[in-house]
Amino acid sequence: MSTDAEAVLYTDGSSLGNPGPAGAGFVLEGPGDSVVERAIPLGETTVGVAEYRALIAGLSEAISRGVQGVRVYSDSQFLCRQIQGKYKVRSANIRPLYEWACKLVGQFDKFQIEHTAREGNQRADVLARQAAEQAKQNAKET
Repeated sequence: MSTDAEAVLYTDGSSLGNPGPAGAGFVLEGPGDSVVERAIPLGETTVGVAEYRALIAGLSEAISRGVQGVRVYSDSQFLCRQIQGKYKVRSANIRPLYEWACKLVGQFDKFQIEHTAREGNQRADVLARQAAEQAKQNAKET
């Protein structure tokens, strides 16, 4: 990706129980035909933590690729509104992840995050669920 590139990032988190085996998934698109997908098993945690871990992983990937502007879509309304500053972060488990995400957001020249319906986030949703299933399998093996 070029240094003045803009991208679209779809993120989702999944937890099989809350807490339970969890996973994060993201799809980073653009510019052009460039697409990066990741499914990240997280072990046992909450869906809120998984949502933030997906956002952090996707933003980190965008930064590593030289993306200067990113538009994020998530089906987690609470995550979007916390990052937008509309909701306060009250959870002690979420606060450090929120702060980490905000530091990453600050590295972009342009940043936008929007809530989307689950249907608008299907690939990231599939990746997050696959990662949660892998976390479940990993727990059985240990």
